[in-house]
Amino acid sequence: MKPRVAFICVHNSCRSQMAEALGKLFASDVFESYSAGTETKPQINQDAVRIIKDLYGVDMNETQYSKLLTDIPEVDIVVKMGCNVVCPFLPSKYEEDWGLEDPTGKGDEEFIKTARKIEEKVKDLAKRIKNKEIKL
Repeated sequence: MKPRVAFICVHNSCRSQMAEALGKLFASDVFESYSAGTETKPQINQDAVRIIKDLYGVDMNETQYSKLLTDIPEVDIVVKMGCNVVCPFLPSKYEEDWGLEDPTGKGDEEFIKTARKIEEKVKDLAKRIKNKEIKL
């Protein structure tokens, strides 16, 4: 069975949503992607939606919504997006923090930079899972 990865931050509306979308796009053969937070937003950050659609042709509005940690199944790997505040806790066999700045309220360049960083990190995570570098 494929490991389940949860991308988490406080509000499940921007970075963790982008990571869920890119995880599904680039690593669905290696792991299942979920995202969640300790608080939800009525809708996903629309700048993030637009950028992911422009760059990757994926419409997050169609397939994703803001979820709480309790809304997702048990996971094997937790990836924290980078919280300057207290990061939510979710039990897992392995955890890492990507330390990404939240682009909310900034210009498109910041969203694009964040999306590209997430893409790189998702692919790297998939590679490490494949190579059994992460013990599950």
